[in-house]
Amino acid sequence: MENKIITIKKFNGDIEQFDVEKLKTSLRRSKASEDEISEIAENIIPILYDGMPSKEIYKKAFAMLKKQNRTSASKYSLKRAILDLGPTGFPFERLVGALLKHHGYDTQVGVVLQGECVSHEVDVLAEKDGNTYTVECKFHADPKAVSNVKVPLYINSRFLDIQKRWNNDPEKTSHLKQGWLVTNTRFSTDAINYANCVGLHLLSWDYPENNGIKQNVDKFALYPITTLTALTKHEKDLLIENNVILTKELFKNSHLLDKIGISTLRKEKVLNEIKKLCDL
Repeated sequence: MENKIITIKKFNGDIEQFDVEKLKTSLRRSKASEDEISEIAENIIPILYDGMPSKEIYKKAFAMLKKQNRTSASKYSLKRAILDLGPTGFPFERLVGALLKHHGYDTQVGVVLQGECVSHEVDVLAEKDGNTYTVECKFHADPKAVSNVKVPLYINSRFLDIQKRWNNDPEKTSHLKQGWLVTNTRFSTDAINYANCVGLHLLSWDYPENNGIKQNVDKFALYPITTLTALTKHEKDLLIENNVILTKELFKNSHLLDKIGISTLRKEKVLNEIKKLCDL
């Protein structure tokens, strides 16, 4: 089987040859051990078939990793966990706000600002060193979704309307410097080129290179509760309804586990998973 060429269907619909090294690299990002990675790869290879969706390979690898190392499984599931924050974009906005706080910004989520022409609801308003930034979050529940050039065009026009009013207001104590656009999936090439041309800052799952959402979440351990393997989807949804988005928030407000009916034994299991995941 190892010598046979197997094609797989990626999330975006593209067909490519299966590469076991790509699988191993994705598992290494979750901090799984080399022994765990080798065992998973050896178990995956015999069950591959032509046209197998990458989503199915991910599910099987995740299930195997979960049995071996729950902490690594949580990290491995990060992309899916962010998708599971939906269906509304508000939890994602909270995640972005928390990320900016760890970069030293003062943040507000869901702010209405008056522009020169009309008023606008801004997802996140961030301030640092006398400069303010409007941050728009484009959440997608579909991993194949791509934000095309129309999105930064629209966001930049909103920013310019707000900026004109803000910077001419003598009561404002900071300078409205730049607009940001954040998505949990990816941007088209035209969207990136346009944003770079007009000075709109972009952040996506893997953009900028080596400084995207994934790298920032891992760096600051800002894992959403949807990464946790010790909770059911229903329990995670209940916690999100109680405005708990991050695992660190849940750790500090562990009484909410009692509120949603988690037993003492399971509560201890959840908190231990958070400790290992966030290195608390």
